[in-house]
Amino acid sequence: MTSLPEGSDQGGSTAEPRPLVCARCGTAARGSRPVTWTCSVENGVRQYFCDVCSRENLRSIEGRLDSAWW
Repeated sequence: MTSLPEGSDQGGSTAEPRPLVCARCGTAARGSRPVTWTCSVENGVRQYFCDVCSRENLRSIEGRLDSAWW
């Protein structure tokens, strides 16, 4: 019989995922990550933007400007 790695069989609680919120307007996502939202990594921090904010700032996103410039 093979044992699982140490600590994996103790049934510890898993962290509940935080609700996804647009970093620009504060709109909360329904369910899991919507495919229409944009993910941006700025200064090592992952940020998500709703489809409306993403569309309004598409040129800035494509130009790789930080959201502070929008």
